[in-house]
Amino acid sequence: MPLPDNIQKKLQALPDKPGVYFMRNRQGKIIYVGKAASLRDRIRNYFRRSTQRSADPKLRGLLHSVQDFDILVCRTEAEATLTEGRMIKDFRPRFNVMLKDDKRFLLLRIQPGEPWPRFDAVRLQKEDGATYLGPYASSAAAWAALEFVERRFGLRRCRPREPGPADHQHCLNDVVRYCSAPCLGKVTAEQYRARVDAACGFLRGEHPEILAEIQQAMEKEAAAQRFEKAAALRDTLLLLRRAVKERALGTRSLALKAADAAAGVAELQQTLGLRRPPRVIEAYDVSNIAGTLAVGSMVCAVDGLPQKTRYRRFRIRTVTGSDDPAMLAEMIRRRYSRLVADHGARPDLVLVDGGLTQLRAARRALDALGLADLPVAGLAKQFEEIYYEGRPAPADDQAARTPPATSQHPPGPAPPAAAPVLRLPAGSRALQVLQRLRDEAHRFALDYHHRLRLRRIRESQLDDVTGIGEKRKETLLRQFGSVARLRRASATESRRQITRRGNYAVHPCQRQCGPAGATAAGAAGRAVADAGRGHPQARKLLPGHVHPRRRAVCGPARTGGFCGRARHWRADA
Repeated sequence: MPLPDNIQKKLQALPDKPGVYFMRNRQGKIIYVGKAASLRDRIRNYFRRSTQRSADPKLRGLLHSVQDFDILVCRTEAEATLTEGRMIKDFRPRFNVMLKDDKRFLLLRIQPGEPWPRFDAVRLQKEDGATYLGPYASSAAAWAALEFVERRFGLRRCRPREPGPADHQHCLNDVVRYCSAPCLGKVTAEQYRARVDAACGFLRGEHPEILAEIQQAMEKEAAAQRFEKAAALRDTLLLLRRAVKERALGTRSLALKAADAAAGVAELQQTLGLRRPPRVIEAYDVSNIAGTLAVGSMVCAVDGLPQKTRYRRFRIRTVTGSDDPAMLAEMIRRRYSRLVADHGARPDLVLVDGGLTQLRAARRALDALGLADLPVAGLAKQFEEIYYEGRPAPADDQAARTPPATSQHPPGPAPPAAAPVLRLPAGSRALQVLQRLRDEAHRFALDYHHRLRLRRIRESQLDDVTGIGEKRKETLLRQFGSVARLRRASATESRRQITRRGNYAVHPCQRQCGPAGATAAGAAGRAVADAGRGHPQARKLLPGHVHPRRRAVCGPARTGGFCGRARHWRADA
């Protein structure tokens, strides 16, 4: 079976990175969502001739239905797993069988406001004041982490809010589970709170020395030829490492300690050679799926700590297609053009998520606004490389590097062909400041994109009909099943689901305004109009008369059933 040209071109440009892919049919509807450790290898495997010959009937049916696909690159395989589950629940594709239920990935929750906090595993995150850690793509890693912190830090597992001696009569956790037994007064509230804080810090990855201790214990047991104990420690260590690594994908705490943040800011000034410490840093990132619902985010850190009151969201307006550098340039142009007009305070450093291409796009946008002295840096994901260019290109080089007029990038001088590339050690505090800010910008943009995607999923053609609200829309869709069935229904059938209550703003015109069912929601609109005829505020309008409330002319030149100017439905006479 020959492949469409669009699929062949996309197969050649696939990245060797983890991510999520979306298979679409001829109508553009998503029919399958999958994840991959390598998008290039996984998607190309679908379209091999051997796969199409030997595939099972379900896979052959999928391949015959696919006419296009999109990808969403993720940072890690665990993030791809979490994203896949969320996308399947959102789109509910036809060829996905798993993950369509209401289950979510595990989170670890603790209530810091309780007298004796305890951990428990949940699947839904609520706004209840609790601290949530996760979600964890591996449930085995989540349960292993929960078991370990309870044993290591002596946390209680019993359910009473304030355990006492009466609760201990039926409990042996202080004997078999290393519980600190607060019910018996063996530990004070301050000591227990310190244990809880240490356990939360370990789950956030703030105590790598604990993992080193397990590694040493495993090697010691192996040297003594106690291989069963060594194997058990090895399995525990692998699961804990996975759980600590996946902490970055959940609702982790973003606050750095003040001392570490200040040290990171000072180190960043020295590393980049800035004239003053970057006390205020603004970071930018974009999120989209093949150019659709393109959004961007700006997050801000002051003295290395995030300031959420300064966060901003952007809807991309001028860029078509998947062009991340152009989207970054649009955000920076909109942000700093307003800042220049209002004479606002400038940040000490601008950070973009990406490498040299994104850095150049940001540099051009700032130079075009006369902000050539504002330093810009880019942080690439793959090797955590820092691209930095604090000054514009020399005057004699600017003309040769000006982008063509057809480019989506803003006009202006381009930076030099190469920018300094820095690779800092993983433990560098300066790198950690940039990483946390970059990851926060990514989270903020992805969250906004997710909200818009859910809003589009819930959209219906019934939203365009005046007089039908959210509850009535749900009632109609629950009764008829879909807008297509509602379109085929008669006005009498749909009128049964419409009451006169709440239709005061519906003013039907008593003339024929085109064929019945001129829009997708024709039957519903006519039923709303008919329901409003008996209301005392309804007026009988003649062709060319003015609408009594909106003062809009409803004349015979109109076609179809919906009056766009008067925003009401024209019912049949």
